[in-house]
Formats: sequence, C-alpha cells, structure tokens
Amino acid sequence: MNQTSPSGPLVPNAYRLLWAGFMAILAAGVGFAIRGGILDNWEKQFGFNSQQLGSITGAGLTGFCFGIILGGLVVDKLGYGKLVILAFLGHILSAFVTFAASTPDNAYHFLYWGSFIFAFANGTLEAVANPLVATIFPHDRTHYLNILHASWPAGLIIGSALGWVLDDQLKWPWQYQLALYLVPTALYAIMFFGQHFPKSEAAASGVSFSEMYKSVGILGSLIVCTLLALFFGDILKGILPPDQSYLASYIGYGIGGVLLIAAGVMTNFSPGSIILFVLFLTHALVGSVELGTDSWIQNITGNLFTSEQGKYLFLYTSAIMFGLRFCAHWIENTLKLSPIGLLLACSIIACIGLNLASTMTTFWMALIALGIYAVGKTFFWPTMLAVVGDRYPKSGAVAMSIMGGIGMLSAGLIGGPGLGYCKDRFAGEELRRVDASLAEEYKAVTDSRFLNIPATAVYGLNGTKLNEARDSKTRTDAQQAVVTAGEVGDRTTLRVDSFIPAAMAVIYLLLLLYYKSIGGYRALRIDEEQP
Repeated sequence: MNQTSPSGPLVPNAYRLLWAGFMAILAAGVGFAIRGGILDNWEKQFGFNSQQLGSITGAGLTGFCFGIILGGLVVDKLGYGKLVILAFLGHILSAFVTFAASTPDNAYHFLYWGSFIFAFANGTLEAVANPLVATIFPHDRTHYLNILHASWPAGLIIGSALGWVLDDQLKWPWQYQLALYLVPTALYAIMFFGQHFPKSEAAASGVSFSEMYKSVGILGSLIVCTLLALFFGDILKGILPPDQSYLASYIGYGIGGVLLIAAGVMTNFSPGSIILFVLFLTHALVGSVELGTDSWIQNITGNLFTSEQGKYLFLYTSAIMFGLRFCAHWIENTLKLSPIGLLLACSIIACIGLNLASTMTTFWMALIALGIYAVGKTFFWPTMLAVVGDRYPKSGAVAMSIMGGIGMLSAGLIGGPGLGYCKDRFAGEELRRVDASLAEEYKAVTDSRFLNIPATAVYGLNGTKLNEARDSKTRTDAQQAVVTAGEVGDRTTLRVDSFIPAAMAVIYLLLLLYYKSIGGYRALRIDEEQP
C-alpha cells in the first residue's frame, strides 16, 4: 500500500506498527494476569498480609508511571525504536529479579522491585504505542486506540488461562508460570524490528517541548508531583531506620515540590488547561477502579467462590473487554455518543456492576454482576487517551503519556494498596465484632495502613492462617468464623470500590455539559486554540 486515503492511516506500515504495539501491551497483560493468579502462592509461601500483597501488586503499576512519563518526555528526541529496546531489556531484567525471591526475609523486596521493573518496561512501551497509534490514525483515534488496548484483556485472558492450567491443574512452580510472559516479549521485539516510525503531529510541526508541555502546566503537574511525592515517601519509609521513618513523607513531598517548580520554570509558570487538569484527575480515578480492581478481583472471587471459579470469572470479564474494544466505533455511531458520552455511560454501568458484585452469592449471579462491571470498565482507559489526543494535539506524546502515568500511579499507590487495606480493615473489624479473642489469634503480623497514615493503622487477618482455614476440609467453628469474616471484608471492599465510578459519572456529566456549551465535542487541529 503506497498511498492512503484522507481518512485512512498516514503511513504504509501503519497496521504493522499497530499490531506490534498490540503485542507489546499483550505481553504486559500476560505478565499482569499471571502475577494476579500467583498472589495466593506468594501469600502461602512467604506469609504476606493483604496490604503487603497490595504493595507488590502496586509496584507492578507505579513503575509504569516512570516508564511512560519519562518515555513520553524523550520519545520525540530519542525515537520510538530506542525506547522499544529499553523496554525489552527491562522485561528481561524483571524476570531475573523476581525469580531471586526465595525466603520470607528477601521475598518482599525482590518481588516488589521485580514488579516495578516489569511495570517500567510496560510504561515505556505505552509511551511508544499510544502516541504512535494516535499519530498514524488521526481520523479515528477512539476506534484504533481501543483496538490497541484490546491487547490488554487479551493478555489477561492468555495469562489467566495459563495460570488455571499450569497452577491449579499441573501445579507448576510460580517461577515457571511467570516466565511465560517472555514469549510475547520476544514477539513484539521481532515485530518492531526494522520498522520506520513517523513523528508525532506536534514534533513534525516543529512544536518545542515547552509548547507541548504548556497545556499540562502547573495544574497538570500538580497531580503528577503529588502522586510522585507519595511514591517516594513510600519507598523511603522502607529504607530509612525505624526511628527516622517519619521523615519519609517530608522528603517525598520535598521531591514532589522540586519537580513541580521545575515544571513551572519549564513552562514559564503557565497554569495549564483546567479541562486537561480535570481529565488527569479523572484518569487517576480510572486507574484506581480499573487496574486497582483488576489486581484484586481474581483474589476476591476466588475467596467468595473457589480459586478455579475465580479464574473462570476473570477470563469471562476479560473476554468481554477484548470483544467490546473492537466495537467502540460502532457503539459511538449507533448510539450517537461522543467520547465523553461513552465514558459517562460506562461509569454508570461500572458503578452498578460493582454494587451487584458486592452481593453475589452464586456463580451465576457473579456472571451477571461482573459482566455488567466488565462492560462498564471496557472503554475507560483508551477513550480517555483518545480525548487527550483529540482536544490537545499540540501536546504531542507528552499529555497522553502523563495521563497514562497518572492512571498507573494512582492504581499502584491508591487503587491496589487501598483495596488491600480495605480488605484487611473490613475483615479484621468483622472478626473482632464476632469474637475479639479469635481476631487476636488470627490477626496479621504487620499492620495495614492507607497511604502510610498512622491514624489509619489496622490489623487484618494473617494470610497463612486464613488460607489454612479456607483449605481445611473439616472446618472448626473458629475457622468458619475467620473465613466468613474474610468474605465480609471482600464484599464490603467491592461496595466501597463502587464509589469511584459514581464520582467519575458526575465529572463526565459536567464535562458533557461543558462541551455542549461551547458547541459540542470535536477533534481539534494543531493550529486551533485549546480551551
């Protein structure tokens, strides 16, 4: 294909690049799903509590932020190919670090940093794939970005299926299971090899980096820097001596403040777009409700039903997402929805689904509740990226990459650990309500805290003892009380989780009214003023 139509792709190798990006994100999904499926292996082998597991899972998301933001800042200077090589090396290094976990003493740190490096590689790849697809398919970004991100649930399906067969059926060691994400890793490297990459619209137009960043400005940077401050504070808390750990938050916020000032200097202290600030804030909620919930849903459904049924449900919801992401264009045209209208509808559906999931007692009820939730969460992430590409073309890869970083940081710092904290809190409170002495016997060794705030400290249930109670074929009354408390904690956590899409629905409604007031939503040209 030597020429393309005005409404088609802009380069002759556009579809090769699209499917190479698809394979790259698929590798991330496979690794993420396998990690989610072996959380119970780590819990049993190393005795982690839910908050520790949530932090490890969170590292598998926060590292993404550094990859996508740093990648987005330099992609137009270094080129897409060099970032693909960096991501490939990161995926290989992640495997070696993770496999070094062997004892309860060293496991947490190796698993944490192995997950972080894996996420960094994933973020670097998305810093390539998102602006690349937005550039080569400028006339239908929502459609093609949804196709690109259909690879995520495809990876979840493959990773979950592998986990079900290799873990539950064949009892493979978790190390062998996790190593399988290296197969799609090798495939995306082959597919990207030797390809010509176009520049983004902004870079091709000669827009300077400071101009690209101006729409982000102080307001957008404030969200990123706040999340980075929380991240650095969390890391330093584990490094500093116990008697100096209180300094971690101060140092973290100091780092965040310095980065915020640097962003201000870079843009001559431009405030940035208020609407882009709102979109960034909303995407923080998207990351928490989509990826934060995904990191726990297999564990929760496995607790409420059986581990095998939990995997079936995860495969089922991922299959719904995979199929629907190829239908975004048809849904928008058939229902006459703008991208904002699609996001509003999805947030309402997701809220309903999570509320129903908190009451599910049978497998068939779970199929209905989680199916509704899956429909709701399907279009959040790629459609938000498409909105930024449509409304802020001058930002190039920068705003799109920052948005992805915000979503992942939020999922890693708030969503994943936050849901783990909720599980610990609600399960512990329920067992103490039933039997205080039993709660003391089964409480976790380490307390759980939200965002490391001392006032939030609670004790959940000991992971090893809880699993022994679940696995017991003839449970005592005490063991049954513990298992029931764990289930109450899971259900309450899902109900609290539904508040996030409810808040998103309010924001999308206000955005819909805003765009209606200025003549309706449409994609802007790079020479148009961006409100």
